[in-house]
Amino acid sequence: MSAWSHFSGRTNAASKHRGSERIAMSRQRNFWIPVICGGMILTIGIGARQSFGIFQKPIAADLNVGRELWSFGTALAMLLMGVFSPFVGNLADRFGTARTVAAGGMLYVAGMLMIALATEGMMLTLGNVLSGIGMAAAGFGPIFGAIARQTPVDKRSVALGVATAGGSFGQFAIVPLASILQSRFDNWHTTMFVLTALSALMVLLAFGLRENRAAGFGPLGAARTQSTQNALQEAFRTQGFWLLTIGFFVCGFHVSFIGLHLPSYISDNAIGMAFFGRPISAIELGGWAIGLVGLFNIAGSLLWGWLGGHHLRKDMLALLYALRALAFVVFLALPLSWVSVLLFAASLGFLWLGTVPLTSGLVGYMFGPAHMSMLWGVVFFSHQLGSFLGGWGAGRLYDIQGNYNSMWWISVGLGVFAALIHWRIREQPVERLALGVAPS
Repeated sequence: MSAWSHFSGRTNAASKHRGSERIAMSRQRNFWIPVICGGMILTIGIGARQSFGIFQKPIAADLNVGRELWSFGTALAMLLMGVFSPFVGNLADRFGTARTVAAGGMLYVAGMLMIALATEGMMLTLGNVLSGIGMAAAGFGPIFGAIARQTPVDKRSVALGVATAGGSFGQFAIVPLASILQSRFDNWHTTMFVLTALSALMVLLAFGLRENRAAGFGPLGAARTQSTQNALQEAFRTQGFWLLTIGFFVCGFHVSFIGLHLPSYISDNAIGMAFFGRPISAIELGGWAIGLVGLFNIAGSLLWGWLGGHHLRKDMLALLYALRALAFVVFLALPLSWVSVLLFAASLGFLWLGTVPLTSGLVGYMFGPAHMSMLWGVVFFSHQLGSFLGGWGAGRLYDIQGNYNSMWWISVGLGVFAALIHWRIREQPVERLALGVAPS
C-alpha cells in the first residue's frame, strides 16, 4: 500500500469519526426541540381545558340548564380523547407526529369556536365533542411518542417530565387569566373567544415535532419490525400493562373532579379573600386555586420525572396515589377557608400530573418506544374514562344531593386502591426487548 493510500484511509476514517460525533451532538441538541414545542402545545391545550370549571356556573345561569349539562359535555370530551387516543397514536407512529398534531389542533380550535358561539346545550356538547377529538390528536400520546423516539434513553424520563410541566404551566398561567377575564367581562362567550384565539397557536407549534425516524434513539432495531397487532397482543398479555391502565383510571377521575368542580365548590361556600387590600371573589379564588395546582405541578412533574429516572417508577406511582388520598383527607378534616383551599391546591399540585411522566415512562420502558404513542393511547383511554366519570358523576351527584360530599370520599378510596395495585406491577422490559428478538 502506498503512503498516500494509507494517509487517505486514515483521513477518511477520521472524517467519518468526526461526522459521527457531529451527528451525535446534533441529536443531543435537537431532541429539546420537540420537548419544547410539545410542552408549549400542552401548555395551551391543557390550560384552556382546565379553565372550563370556571364556566360551570355562568353557563348554567345563562342558558338556564343544570350543572350536569356542562359537566356531561366536558366529561364526554375527555372520554372521546381517550377513545381516539390509541387510533391517533397509531397514526402518529406510522405517518408522523407533526401532521397528526396539526390536524388535531385545527379540530380543537373548531370545537372551542363552537362552544364560544353556543346559545343552547346541543352546540355546547358538539363543541366539546370536536375539541375532545382534537385534543386526542394534539395531546399527550402523539407528543410523548415523538419525544421518546428522539430522546436519548438516559434522558427520556426527564424529557417527558419537562413536557408534562408545560401542561402544568398552562394550568398555572391560563386558568387564572381566564378567571380574571370572566370576572372583568362577566361574559363567558367573550372569555371563550380569547381562549379560542390562543389555541390557534397549537397548529403552528406542531411543526416543531417533525421527526427523523432514521436518527431515533434507543433499541428500535427489533421493535421497528413489530406489527401493530403484535404490539397490542404483547401488551394485553402483560399483567403490568393492565394494572397500569386500571391505576391511570383513578388519575383521570381525580383530575377531572378537581379541575371541573373545585371552582364551583369554592363558589358554593362563598370563600373569598383579600390580596393587599384588593378583594378577590370566590370565582377568582377558584381560578387561582386551579392555577396554583398548575404552578406547583411544574415542580411536581419535574420532581416525579427525575424520581422516575432514579427509582422504580411503579413504586413512585404507588407513593403518589397514596399521598393524593392523604391530601383529600387532610383537606376534608381542616376548617374550610381560603387558607385551606390554597394549601390543598399547592399540595395537590405536586401530585397532579406527576403520574404522566411516570406512567408514560413505564410504558416506554416495558414495551419500547416504537409503538409508544398507540400503547400510551390505550392506557390514556382508561384515564379519560375516569375523567368522564369524575367530571360527569360529580355534576350528577351534585344535582341529586346538593353537595360534593360523596365525591370527596370516593376520591379518597380510589387513591388508596390505585396505590395498592401499582405496588404489584413488575417493572421490567418484555421478553422481546430483553432478548432483542423481533417478532414476525
